This record gives sequence, structure tokens and C-alpha cells, in this order.
Amino acid sequence: MAIPILFEDGEALVIDKPGGLPMDQPRAGGASLDDHLGDLKLGFQRLPMPVHRLDADTSGCLLLARNPKALKRFAAAFEARLVGKRYLGVLAGIPLESEGTVDLALSKISSAEKGWRMIPAKKGKPALTHWRVVATSGGRALVEFRPETGRTHQIRVHAASGIGVPLLGDPVYGDGKGAPRTLLHAAALEVPREGKPPIAAMAPLPADFAGLGFADGG
Repeated sequence: MAIPILFEDGEALVIDKPGGLPMDQPRAGGASLDDHLGDLKLGFQRLPMPVHRLDADTSGCLLLARNPKALKRFAAAFEARLVGKRYLGVLAGIPLESEGTVDLALSKISSAEKGWRMIPAKKGKPALTHWRVVATSGGRALVEFRPETGRTHQIRVHAASGIGVPLLGDPVYGDGKGAPRTLLHAAALEVPREGKPPIAAMAPLPADFAGLGFADGG
């Protein structure tokens, strides 16, 4: 499986990560992004290093740094909330409102029965997501998400607990039905750089979105 490259220069790559490909080697074995890093060296001596994380199910724009100094600068840009991030997701229903902002702090919990997950909690870490409905089809909504923070599972929890409709196929915050994966896609990424043009990339909508009637990301 060749991973599409959306942006490339001397210090950065942005790839279109396939949905269903985990970033780390699963405990039970199987393919992961680590298996592809050697192919993504593209003539450089170092393996490229992921700057941020996407869930295994999430497809789309993933930034890789080609050297440690670039990794440090890019990570600082994410930490300072300077990175523009645009996600598209399919909700399992159509929300009552057409747009809004979810401001729900998140905290991690764990239990032997359900494993770990994130929940809204007043004493959790701040999390802010802007959203709007882009299109509807078959009783579902294609929604644009623009998160200001980057908490684990932020969009998934904000969809279910903030908007009130979970992402289609989400087995943790929804019922897991309707799709073989959680339908979330990192559609665009822009990272400012001092003295250089920004890193900018867009990832086309995957086939499973188009198969539900959402061929255009708005």
C-alpha cells in the first residue's frame, strides 16, 4: 500500500493516512504507520517522525517532520494553537442546529469493562471545537470541524456530547453501526513557519464518504 504524499519539502511531509491504519504497532500484531516510514524517507537518511496523532480510524492529513529541529518547531506550533486544522465527519443523524461551538473540557477515565475513554468533565483539560453542517444525505450530516485544541478523541466526544449526535461508526461514543470505521477525516492542515511559506495540504474525501452521498467536502 503506497501512502499518498500531499506536501513535501526539505523538512516536512504531509501524508494522506488511510482510515484504519494505526500509527503504532497493534498489540495483537498487524500493519501500522511504522511499517511505511522507511518508504517515506524519499532519499533522506532519517526516518520521518509524526508531529501529531490521528486515531487509527481517522483518515487524512498527517504531518511528519524530517529532522529533530523541525519536529520541535512544528510541535511548538501545535502547542501554541497556531496550526489550522479542518476535519470532516459524518454524523449518525442530523443535528438540530446547523452550526455552533462546543466548549467542553475533557478528562480520561478507565474501567476494566470498557477500557479507557474520554468524558466531559469540568476539571478536565479545556477543549474547543467549532462546527457547521456542510451537507445532509440519507438522514446523516456531513459536518466540518475546526478544533482549536487537540485533545485525545476531542471531535468524537464533542460530536456525541456537545452536538448530541455521534460520528457514524464510532464504537466508543456511538453505537458503532452504519460504517466499518469511525467516519472522521483530516481534510486540511496549515502550519505557519517563520521565514518560509506555510505548510499547507488538503486530503480528498475518501471513498467511504462518497459512498454515503458525500462526494464534496464543501
